[in-house]
Amino acid sequence: MSKSLHDARFPAESPAYRAARDELLRAELELGRHLERVAALRRALPLGGAAKEDYVFDEGAADLADAETVRRVKLSELFGNKDTLLLYSFMYGPKMAKPCPMCTSLLDGLNGQAVHLAQRVSFAVAARSPLPRIRAFARERGWGRLRLLSSAENGYNADYHAENASGGQLPALNVFVRRDGRVHHFYNTEALYAPSDPGQDSRHVDLLWPLWQALDLTPDGRGADFYPKLSYGA
Repeated sequence: MSKSLHDARFPAESPAYRAARDELLRAELELGRHLERVAALRRALPLGGAAKEDYVFDEGAADLADAETVRRVKLSELFGNKDTLLLYSFMYGPKMAKPCPMCTSLLDGLNGQAVHLAQRVSFAVAARSPLPRIRAFARERGWGRLRLLSSAENGYNADYHAENASGGQLPALNVFVRRDGRVHHFYNTEALYAPSDPGQDSRHVDLLWPLWQALDLTPDGRGADFYPKLSYGA
């Protein structure tokens, strides 16, 4: 029997539980090492291609109650005083009756983290719908910390694989960097486009998504048929 990695014990736990938990703990520690190896490979990526163009987005006021203010902002301006920009493509196209519930769940969490992200990088969310439609939904959700953009007037979604050939929206996360005054693409969550393992949906942005990380700690896991909804009734 392998020696336990620590001395902490919980009330009434059995030797069988401790043995299984120690085996799991070793796997969890190795997972952490593997995640760091993957992160190191990601950080070491060579510089991607220069941005296809300095896309112009529509942006409203920081106060979601202000429905009048609209300004045009370039991709290069989204960096502010940072050299890294995370730009999430929110699946809410003009032909969609409602936004994607999965994107909405992810952004509910990132709205709370936005102030922390801003200490290290710039972060923005772009959707294909007109700006008033995006902001109306954001008011409903209380997304007061997200920088919301409309990509309705540019080709960003198609160029950076947030939209398919038929106009369907895709939940891509792209990372751009600024080097020597030029904007370059750095990373896309490309697991979205790769084959998924049997029984799994694409998990390309799951590391950003508190919902799945929490459910993975439970006996029933994510569930075979559970997906977030825009609302769950009374």
